[in-house]
Amino acid sequence: MDQQLLDLIKRSVGSVWALELLLVLKSSGQAWSEQDLITELRSSQLVVSQSLAGLAAGGLIETGPKGARYHPADEETAQLVDRLELEYRNRPDAVRRAIVAPADDKLKSFSDAFLWGKRKDD
Repeated sequence: MDQQLLDLIKRSVGSVWALELLLVLKSSGQAWSEQDLITELRSSQLVVSQSLAGLAAGGLIETGPKGARYHPADEETAQLVDRLELEYRNRPDAVRRAIVAPADDKLKSFSDAFLWGKRKDD
């Protein structure tokens, strides 16, 4: 997984629940109430509200009186989310590991990018 996707994950996607929520919003193209998201994801109010806050702070969604909807801050962010969705579809375990990886692993992944020679991809 490339560094841009890892940065997006660490900056805006705090959990697998948040990623799932983002993808529900993205695929539907409509605004969702918090309660509808709780029901759809079979999650708790706390998890959904924290996920929404993180995604909004990351510029991936907007929230308003009608609920939350997918609304990336710019085209570059939208393209990164598209790539993340594809990566999650093709390699879900690698994306989950990136989400839950401790901060040290992220630093190691970044530093490993500068190593010479063939490198094993996740």
